[in-house]
Amino acid sequence: MLHLPLLRWGEPYRSLDVARVPHHQTRELFVEVSQANVGLIRRDLARQEQSRASLLGFASAELLAMCARAAEHLAHDTLPLGDEAQTPTDYVAQVTATTGLPHVFVRRNLEKIRGVLANMENVLNGLTRQLDLRVLDEGYGESRGQAVSFYPRAHALGAVLPNNSPGVHALWVPAVALKMPLVLKPGGAEPWTPYRIIQAFIRAGCPPAAFSFYPTGHAGAAEILRGCGRGMVFGDAGATEPWRADGGRVEVHGPGFSKIVLGRDSAADFEQYLDVITASIAENGGRSCVNASSVWVPAPHGREIANAIAARLARIAPRHAADEEAQLAPFADANVARRISAQIDSALGEPGAHDVTAEQRSGSRLVEWHNCAYLLPTIIHCETPAHPLANREYLFPFASVVEYGDGEVPAALGPSLVVTALTDDRQLIRQLLASPHVDRLNIGPVPTNHIAWDQPHEGNLFEHLYARRAFQKEAFSNQRSAFSSKPLPEVNC
Repeated sequence: MLHLPLLRWGEPYRSLDVARVPHHQTRELFVEVSQANVGLIRRDLARQEQSRASLLGFASAELLAMCARAAEHLAHDTLPLGDEAQTPTDYVAQVTATTGLPHVFVRRNLEKIRGVLANMENVLNGLTRQLDLRVLDEGYGESRGQAVSFYPRAHALGAVLPNNSPGVHALWVPAVALKMPLVLKPGGAEPWTPYRIIQAFIRAGCPPAAFSFYPTGHAGAAEILRGCGRGMVFGDAGATEPWRADGGRVEVHGPGFSKIVLGRDSAADFEQYLDVITASIAENGGRSCVNASSVWVPAPHGREIANAIAARLARIAPRHAADEEAQLAPFADANVARRISAQIDSALGEPGAHDVTAEQRSGSRLVEWHNCAYLLPTIIHCETPAHPLANREYLFPFASVVEYGDGEVPAALGPSLVVTALTDDRQLIRQLLASPHVDRLNIGPVPTNHIAWDQPHEGNLFEHLYARRAFQKEAFSNQRSAFSSKPLPEVNC
């Protein structure tokens, strides 16, 4: 039986407590994963400072070179997987087995991570605003003619990771180049990607002591986030919301509620943007926080635009995992798919919304095919932003087409990870630029899911891990300096 161990600062450890993860389709046992309890995690976290020391011995230039080598190992090499070996083909099949993601999705996401590792210098240039990384080697230096010094906010970054899509792991991999050890809690169904990334870094020359890998439950995840000086958590609103109140110590990656906004100047010409709109909704199976979950259009264009989007997406159907044309992922737990579909139908009971795709397909939204549960793409026309479905996000290609009136945008949009604005309306663009609720803004036909990794994403990782201090330095010698040549004035306290 395939078994994944813990990694305790790089040392494999087989636990008596294991989680048994089934194949998503056959439901047969596929892999056993060692589980870390809270006490073990707490004891190990006492060694964070020693772990960071293992990275401090390398110059930033050396760590960047390791990232470039790790990129190639990740994509092309056979790497350790517990007591077994894992080829890239094995990796793709294993991710599919436990998550249901089609092979083509897994390969695309792996390429995203490889690209970030291979271009780490450019990524860090964006996050640090082109800081000379030798500043991190020395602790101080110069930037744009000014003295600068940065100090670490933590001895390690603890991350509680998701199951939805391997590409999200590109967000935490720059920590290694920033000399920050990693304490990772993988998703229960997707331990494969973080484990393979760690092994690629080790093969590239990174010290094993810089990595801990703790499959664990909710209590263990909370211990990681509490015990590391800086954290990162992924999940739905229920899982992530409590950490927003932690003073910024934990970077929260929750639902994206990403959106496309058509201005009045572009709504009549919407057909030229259908490729951008449908790609934003459906790529990667609609499973990412950067997939568009709503399209905002000026009244009265909503129904026409919703029909056109629905006609495009209605062509998408379940396919075999190995099919290169696959565009949908099944739900590893069929009950989750049933609950989501029931939630949508319940919300449609309120007036003002209509499932446009129901008219474009022959059967139900929920389908079972080859022993797997799928939700087919769903487009809802909402007459106003007030409808409950106007701002919902689900783990499949779902989007509401929301009609807005004069003056309602951008205020009615609410918090949005990505907004793509299809407009030349200067006033609307200025309002979006000024909005504190828009995390990433695209002006023009840029799909919401096209990410520039050198840009901040729900926070800036460099600023999350490092803080700047005021710094001055004057040459020192044993000779009395100009500052000590005069007696100090007397001060009466």
